Amino acid sequence: MNINTSPASLGKSSAQVTPGYMSGFGNSFETEALPGALPIGRNSPQRCAYGLYAEQLSGSPFTAPRGTNERSWLYRIRPSVKHSGRFGRVDAGLWRTAPCHEQEIVVEQLRWDPTPIPQGEMTFLAGVQTMTTAGDAATQCGMAAHVYLITKSMIDQHFYDADGELLFVLQQGQLRFVTEFGRIDAEPGEIVVIPRGVKFRVEIPAGAARGYLCENYGGALTLPERGPIGANCLANARDFLTPVAAYEDQDTPTELFVKWGGALFRTELPHSPIDVVAWHGNYAPYKYDLRRFSPVGAIAFDHPDPSIFTVLTSPSETAGTANIDFVIFPERWLVADNTFRPPWYHMNIMSEFMGLIYGVYDAKPHGFVPGGISLHNCMLPHGPDREAFEHASNGELKPVKLTGTMAFMFETRFPQRITAHAASSPARQHDYADCWKGLDKRFDPSRPQLPPAQ
Repeated sequence: MNINTSPASLGKSSAQVTPGYMSGFGNSFETEALPGALPIGRNSPQRCAYGLYAEQLSGSPFTAPRGTNERSWLYRIRPSVKHSGRFGRVDAGLWRTAPCHEQEIVVEQLRWDPTPIPQGEMTFLAGVQTMTTAGDAATQCGMAAHVYLITKSMIDQHFYDADGELLFVLQQGQLRFVTEFGRIDAEPGEIVVIPRGVKFRVEIPAGAARGYLCENYGGALTLPERGPIGANCLANARDFLTPVAAYEDQDTPTELFVKWGGALFRTELPHSPIDVVAWHGNYAPYKYDLRRFSPVGAIAFDHPDPSIFTVLTSPSETAGTANIDFVIFPERWLVADNTFRPPWYHMNIMSEFMGLIYGVYDAKPHGFVPGGISLHNCMLPHGPDREAFEHASNGELKPVKLTGTMAFMFETRFPQRITAHAASSPARQHDYADCWKGLDKRFDPSRPQLPPAQ
């Protein structure tokens, strides 16, 4: 493998920025792996330096408003038309795309144990297992939630997703993303976003890996509006990292896989498609460390809505209604007085796919473990199990810091249909609803309970 980066790209950034990355969210970046490879003052000169080809990659319609217009100019060894051959359809394994009606709608709360990592060799493409789908990829709305299992790096294989943007939530094991825009190294506790149409391969530098993957068919993920919170806290733009340019000048055979229209296609190339020597623009992959999220919460009473923990959102055409919200539940202080501190019992118009990256989730201390999944669909009630209820109802209300925990949620306005694989998985907990069995009747009209004196 021959990855080339320039000292100019890697060198004199602030000491607070990880070498090999540029900081900021939605910035118009520029980076080159060879000096002078990036044209100045124009996008498509008559002749590019080093004999490169100029090519634009657009993530939005040309006429999208400035705030949502996404595009980057790439200066590459070969144009992408040379990264395309005669594609043949291949088996997509357990990867499914909405609409997917292979399983009847299940009107119940659902939960799964962690999916075991297999013993045999499994690359990223072979290791994607779809759990739920929602919406319709063809109309660019909705999402799919997957688990990925990886025991082998992609070698002489590359991939891009034409159906959606990919949000990786790392849970176990490190990943390396070798992309057209540069290289991203990530570890559990971090997320990586690969935009629609960006070519990449996934490598595992230190053993097997498992995590969660959200395929976003709708509008690109962006930072949520903070409203009355103001200019700071939540996910700060400076903590998002985009890679500097890096390229491979490698004339050896490789496979290119494309997910398009819900199907997987394959072609053979005589060279690596990771050949972008320079680029500029605001359409690029990035990573973010969830541990840098600055949570806000109740400092007097009541448990706030989970929306205040939104890291990224994919907006819909309806203001305030997300195609997808990516929400986390990180380390934080609980200080609310005379308050039931865990999430309250509720029914929600949104559908919630939840996972645990590490630690213990306060509303479900047992049965929901790192690598596990729960699904609470539209208008299906859910909330703390009996143990969490008893502890929160009777515990001393002193300030408590939740430490060593990180849970997340893919929340969407669409009902999430489980796949046949998810329905029949040995990891499915068929007794999940039993966690609420112990919530006995407590009502006694002869004993009114007044709140404690203030």
